[in-house]
Amino acid sequence: METAPFLTHSLQDARVARILAACLDAVEPGRIVKGFLAGNSLPPHERLFLLGVGKAAEPMVVAAAEAHPDFTQALVITKHTAAAHPDRVVVMEAGHPVPDARSVIAGRAALDFVSRLSPNDLLLCLISGGGSALVTSPKTGVGLRDLQVVTSALMAAGATIDEINTLRRRLDNIKGGGLARATRATIVSLLLSDVIGDRPEAIASGPTAADPTTGADALAVLTRYGIATPPNVYALLSAHAAVETMPLVRASNFVIGNNELAARAAVVQAAREGFHAELLHTNLQGEASMLGERLAERLNIALQENARPFCLVGGGETTVTIRGNGKGGRNQELVLAAVDGIAGFSNVLLISLATDGDDGPTDAGGAVATGETQARGRFMGMAANDFLARNDSYTYFDALGDLLRPGYSGTNVNDLMFLFAL
Repeated sequence: METAPFLTHSLQDARVARILAACLDAVEPGRIVKGFLAGNSLPPHERLFLLGVGKAAEPMVVAAAEAHPDFTQALVITKHTAAAHPDRVVVMEAGHPVPDARSVIAGRAALDFVSRLSPNDLLLCLISGGGSALVTSPKTGVGLRDLQVVTSALMAAGATIDEINTLRRRLDNIKGGGLARATRATIVSLLLSDVIGDRPEAIASGPTAADPTTGADALAVLTRYGIATPPNVYALLSAHAAVETMPLVRASNFVIGNNELAARAAVVQAAREGFHAELLHTNLQGEASMLGERLAERLNIALQENARPFCLVGGGETTVTIRGNGKGGRNQELVLAAVDGIAGFSNVLLISLATDGDDGPTDAGGAVATGETQARGRFMGMAANDFLARNDSYTYFDALGDLLRPGYSGTNVNDLMFLFAL
């Protein structure tokens, strides 16, 4: 990936830009799929069908089609499509992060696609993050509006993706193994993980993985966040409060890429660039603003313990509890929360980046802060805490020229955080 898209007003160091680019190159979906298929044989089959679901579905399916050009047909359901395809490949766009009418149409298409397959067919599923919203088939008794209301309310309350997907699996015919139950074909699923722990049932809400949770678990999530449950949703979840999904014997799931792969690529590239490089954790989660404060503290400690230059890398996925009416995303909010904590530090960078290049409902993928960010903001009449209080991180960093805008990357393995001392 080119390095120029990573440069901002404060990030002008080509070494740092190359480290960020190396992360995304390491989890380029097509490369990962090709590598897996080159080293692993598919089960015997008469016909091969490809189904891609998620933000990275298009490059994953393209790679699979190149590896197995004798495939019969392919269906791709994604957020953004970037290329023309042969007649055997049908591409559909749908809504994300909240499902829309296109998501329901895509859900019908997916179920129809797999239901026509025979026991001698092989269905190769290429699944990545975002699939939960992009493909949906509401269960009897609930509708698209119910899914939209519940999803939006949980996101605004700061629920984790695991908690949101617990609801999705119980309210949708495709999730929690529903797609696998709808076909007679043998299934091999290649998963690009965007969830901490890389559990197959959590990635895109597990269309080909058994659901380990129950309706009671879903109700507990709604209660935990004080979400008013629509009566029909409550009735459905209560009716299946203790029902567990049977194992799916004809489906095999393989996680082929994740956040750790990207983070370790950053550490390797940082070492090549002459930095002392260290991987912190790839399970960072919680409220974005609180993690931003903790990372500022961690940078302060590292400055006292480590010789320059150094690079500390972390990964995970945070949440944002919406209290204001500003604009931003979880990566931008994390960096904004660190601004005051690193104020005055010389030659440092604190960066948070969404690997899909898509941070919240914005055109940015993250943000950059330095020890001078607070002073620059104040000179322009902006106090970081004021913008943080109204969840307005985008406006703050846009004014400073420090939004990361790498563009839509085509991959999706959670977020990456970087602490640099130059």
